[in-house]
Amino acid sequence: MHLEITGRQDNAAPTLVLSSGLGGVAGFWQPQLAALNAGYRVVRYDQRGTGRSAQPLPADYSMAMIAAELAQALAQRGIERFGVIGHALGGLVGLQLALDYPERVERVAVINGWLRLHPHTRRCFQVRQDLLLHVGVEAFVRAQPLFLYPAEWMAQHQPRLAEEEAAHIAHFQGRDNLLRRLNALMCADFTAHAARITQPVLAICSQDDLLVPWSCNAQLADALPNAQQIAMCWGGHAMSVTDAEGFNSLLLQWLNRNETAPQRAAS
Repeated sequence: MHLEITGRQDNAAPTLVLSSGLGGVAGFWQPQLAALNAGYRVVRYDQRGTGRSAQPLPADYSMAMIAAELAQALAQRGIERFGVIGHALGGLVGLQLALDYPERVERVAVINGWLRLHPHTRRCFQVRQDLLLHVGVEAFVRAQPLFLYPAEWMAQHQPRLAEEEAAHIAHFQGRDNLLRRLNALMCADFTAHAARITQPVLAICSQDDLLVPWSCNAQLADALPNAQQIAMCWGGHAMSVTDAEGFNSLLLQWLNRNETAPQRAAS
C-alpha cells in the first residue's frame, strides 16, 4: 500500500492518518496538509485498489478488510497509535478501526459520514453505479462533481474540474474494484456497535451536502458515547476542499481539545 508521511517526525508528534472517500487516493487531502503538518505526523495513503496501490480486490471485500489492511500497513511502518481523519468512506474506515483496534486508535473525525446508509444516499450510489455499468467510465467521472461540490463553486472552477476529470479517467481504479469498494461502503452498518466506540469522535458535515443528508451526522453523533457534532452551512460533500480554511479551523480546534499523550518511538 502506498503511504506518504509528512509533517513532524519527532517521537512526541501525534500521528494523524487521513483516509479518503470512494476515490481512495491521498491527493484528496492536499488542502489540509499545511494546516496539519506543523503539529502532527501526517499519514496519507492510496487505498487498496486505487491510485498507486492498484491491485484487484476480492469479491467479498468488506469494511473490516479495508480497516485491517490499513492497520497492517501502519504497523509495518512502526505506527502503532494514531488518530483517523476520514471523509465519507474514510470516516467509516476510522470507525471500523476504532472497533477492531481500540488500543491503537486514539480519536476519529468523520466527515459527511453516517451510522448506516441513508435511502437517499443509496439512491445516489445506485445512479452512479448505473452510469458506470450502462454508460461508461467517462459518464461516471463526469457526474462525480455533482455529488461533491456546490453548483456555484463548480461554475467558478471549470478549468480545475476539467483537469480532475481527465486525471480520474486516466487513472480510473477499474470497474470491478470500484463496485466492490462501493458495495463494502453500502453494506457498512454501525448501529449495533456504536456504543463500543468510546474514543473521541468528531462528526462534522455540511448542510448542503447533496449526497449525504446532514441529519445523518446528528444520528451518528447521538449514537456514539463521546462524540461532538458540527454542521457547516456550506461546502457540499467535499467541504474540506471547497471551504478548506473554515474546515481546517474547526478540525484543528477539535484536535486541540482532544490532544493525545506523546507516542512511543516507532520500532
